[in-house]
Amino acid sequence: MKKISIFAAVCTLVGGAAMADFQPNNPHQAGGFVGGNEAIVTVKQVKEMRDDVPVIVQGHIVQRMGDEKYLFEDATDSVTVEIDDKDWRGQTVTPSDTVKLYGEVDAGMFKTEIDVGYVEKL
Repeated sequence: MKKISIFAAVCTLVGGAAMADFQPNNPHQAGGFVGGNEAIVTVKQVKEMRDDVPVIVQGHIVQRMGDEKYLFEDATDSVTVEIDDKDWRGQTVTPSDTVKLYGEVDAGMFKTEIDVGYVEKL
């Protein structure tokens, strides 16, 4: 009986310690300063960048092109972007809405796209 009590106490301490430091990995719930040094690039610049470079672009999503693929354009050019369902964050966006897309360049042999991490409706 004493072993069971000690085991229960240890489990409680370990579980409590683990939960005390638990922070949900959800950037939507975190607060803080945003802005200041965000370097917004143009679609024309994106098309000249190498693969996996983080980018922020601002413009309009003008057309759905397929499953999670959309046509994005700014004043300089247009590019295909891939936006997973979770990256919309529950927002509804129309072609007339201005958005910021945070993602990374997906440079292939023949085509450059942007793999979007999240959408910010302005």
